[in-house]
Amino acid sequence: MKKSNLYTKTGDSGQTSLVGGKRVAKTDARLEAYGTDDELNSCIGMLREMVDDERDSAFLLGVQHRLFALGGYLATDRSASDVQPSCLVTRESLAAMEHEIDLIDETLPPLHAFVLPGGCRASAWCNVCRTVCRRMERAILRLDDAASIDPVLTAYVNRLSDYLFVLSRKLNAAAGASEIFWDKSCV
Repeated sequence: MKKSNLYTKTGDSGQTSLVGGKRVAKTDARLEAYGTDDELNSCIGMLREMVDDERDSAFLLGVQHRLFALGGYLATDRSASDVQPSCLVTRESLAAMEHEIDLIDETLPPLHAFVLPGGCRASAWCNVCRTVCRRMERAILRLDDAASIDPVLTAYVNRLSDYLFVLSRKLNAAAGASEIFWDKSCV
């Protein structure tokens, strides 16, 4: 069996194909959205390597699978092709994310100030993931102006950044690292 080529050369001129075959510029809003999704997935893969808790690692792996599917949704030109059902974010996925946020948040002390990224390495990296997630959310919302995006998908991405925030706090607590609170005086 012949191996497939890793390079096609079809994108050398700055164009690429969406699912459905439509050619678009690599600067298209759709590519920014699913490219940032891919970046976030890579960042979460790195985070998983820093997380010791098996439950957290398993949940993050599930998030990675969901993000990969989201990339398929975002890459699909719905005027030419139907979105594969496996690429849709379900209300159950959203509810599972909210449940996980609630479980973690119940174990944490209440917040009385803004928390700066840092503490232990895993927590700091978790905040890198959170900020990439917020950028992905903005890219998806810009895309929504041109191609109506499922509101469950946008809600899921919004909750994912919330999850990454509470997970960063949990990781600091597990490592015995102090949270860094914003100094309002900024002196």
